[in-house]
Amino acid sequence: MSATESEDERKRIDMTTGAIPPKLLHLAWPLVLGNLLQTVYNLADMFWVGQIGDGGVSVAAVSLMFPLSWMFVSTAMGITAATIALVSQYVGSGDDRMADRVVGQTILLTVTVSTVLAAIGLYFRRPLLLLIGARDEVFVAALAYIEIIFLTLPLTFLFFAFRSSLQGAGDTKTAMWLVFVSAGINVVIDPFFILGWGPFPEMGTRGAAIATFISRAFATGVGVLILLDGRFGVRLRLGDLRPNLSIQRKLVDIGYPSTIDGWARSFASVAMAGFVARFGANPTAAYGIGVRLMSVTWAVAGAVGNATATGVGQNLGAQTLDRAATVARVATAGTMACIFAVAAVLFVFPAQAMGIFVDSPAVIAEGVLFLRIMAPFWALFAGVMVIQGAFRGAGNTREAMVLSFLSRWIFRLPVALVLAFAWTLTIPGLGITIAALDWGIEGIWWAYSFGMVLSFVVAVAWFRLGTWKQEVIDEGTESASASDAASRAETDADHEYIDD
Repeated sequence: MSATESEDERKRIDMTTGAIPPKLLHLAWPLVLGNLLQTVYNLADMFWVGQIGDGGVSVAAVSLMFPLSWMFVSTAMGITAATIALVSQYVGSGDDRMADRVVGQTILLTVTVSTVLAAIGLYFRRPLLLLIGARDEVFVAALAYIEIIFLTLPLTFLFFAFRSSLQGAGDTKTAMWLVFVSAGINVVIDPFFILGWGPFPEMGTRGAAIATFISRAFATGVGVLILLDGRFGVRLRLGDLRPNLSIQRKLVDIGYPSTIDGWARSFASVAMAGFVARFGANPTAAYGIGVRLMSVTWAVAGAVGNATATGVGQNLGAQTLDRAATVARVATAGTMACIFAVAAVLFVFPAQAMGIFVDSPAVIAEGVLFLRIMAPFWALFAGVMVIQGAFRGAGNTREAMVLSFLSRWIFRLPVALVLAFAWTLTIPGLGITIAALDWGIEGIWWAYSFGMVLSFVVAVAWFRLGTWKQEVIDEGTESASASDAASRAETDADHEYIDD
């Protein structure tokens, strides 16, 4: 296989021509299924951890760890958002070789960042747990879980790099099948490590983390082999793992807003989890289960948002701007309709949904309240996620970042402080006293809903402004890349010969 391999030799979907809905569906459904399968990691852990029989301690521990572990995973998503934007736009412009170089630099960057974050997380694991409100038995169970999860970070980052690289090129099926197999492994081995089936000792929450480590190690190893093979959208060449400053700068420039975005979302989730923890173990357990149910809708919306990023990126690279906007509109409308239907089922049968994961009547009652208040608004936030995907595909990650800040730190957290807790504040000099409403845990759930509504209104208005219709593979980038390629021409030629 040569460096000039034609597009039909690589498995990918071209979003720049043909009818948009079927191509978008073709691109999106493996991402949707892959994301849903990815949530099986968390759902399976929650189900089997719920069978331990320790009064919900282990469930509460894993629930608290979800936003903290997501804080680190979101960093990988930030880096790979830049990968999707660059790869899709280079593919749309017909420059497969530059798309391949972006893949190599993505691998290099994700390995470096994930190793540093894993070391930091392990060193500060105890203060982090105390910060989010883990205490007593919950602290012990959460510590056993998070220690292994931090060791899993490099594997998680590498898999995100693999998936985003193929996705940017228009191949979404390969990663989906790999997620399917690895998720299946996780589901099968979970009870052996968590509950001590067969010859294994009962390890509780640590066992859940070990099962996740094993399944992700498998997925990452196979993913790297697929990239080296080169027949699936893009190709990883060992020579492309050498630091390339022009591409690294572009990855960082496009990716850092998404990384900040992810961290802002994660810190907001940690803060909200801390708010919930103040109301006791039952609301905390219900929150963990409810968030995982909501994560199913996030998985769908996030996947369609990623498909939208690919479609928008390819069309911007091909200079078909109106078609890029149409891709985003079709994706947003379809996703909202789908999520509304799912949320309606959960709204009608909330107790049955909660009962799948826990048999405690107190926890189920708290979960019913969670779903009845929040589920009607999930479709609006799903629309926001798809619009953010359109922004990221254009390389305008700053817009997506601002939307996340607004939705969580302006429209949600301050509202939760006002609605859920009891406090008064007197403004100096004016003598005006402001009092919170003290709605309790219901105030937390209503704050989520309020944020979803306002976020949707802002996202739609911003999208209609059209400020995102500008590709990021400009002349400066291409010239820098060309200069770098020229300085390495002989080395690249040698690698091409070896690859053939």
